[in-house]
Amino acid sequence: MYSEKVMDHFQNPRNVGEIENASGVGTVGNAKCGDIMRIYLDIDDQGVIRDCKFKTFGCGAAVATSSMATELVKGKTIQEAMEVTNKAVMEALDGLPPVKVHCSLLAEEAIHAALWDYAGKHGIKIEGLEKPKSDIHEGEEDEQEEY
Repeated sequence: MYSEKVMDHFQNPRNVGEIENASGVGTVGNAKCGDIMRIYLDIDDQGVIRDCKFKTFGCGAAVATSSMATELVKGKTIQEAMEVTNKAVMEALDGLPPVKVHCSLLAEEAIHAALWDYAGKHGIKIEGLEKPKSDIHEGEEDEQEEY
């Protein structure tokens, strides 16, 4: 069962769309379920995120986590945005069912991917930022399901 906040962000998503000439754009997917999340950041000269938008192809939880993630980073500094984890997104949404936790991981990785893009465009290094994954399962070993 989804919380009221998840349902609200799914039915009335905030910050949907694209930012033309964005400071940073990050795209992350989940090959196992087909979700794709793209986050756009508009960052000012002081390193503050002026605007954040998203486009997500996926389930309701993916849309809700995208929406909440954009709300959580808007108005924050780059370093503050780095602190927006999948747990922070889930807490802000009053939780997610266990089978949907990966959606919050997509949101965290998409923010990091957009910050990585921004850093690359500006030739800077963001403390604590590592090269993001293009798929949240990247680096995992193929798990064989047993029947």
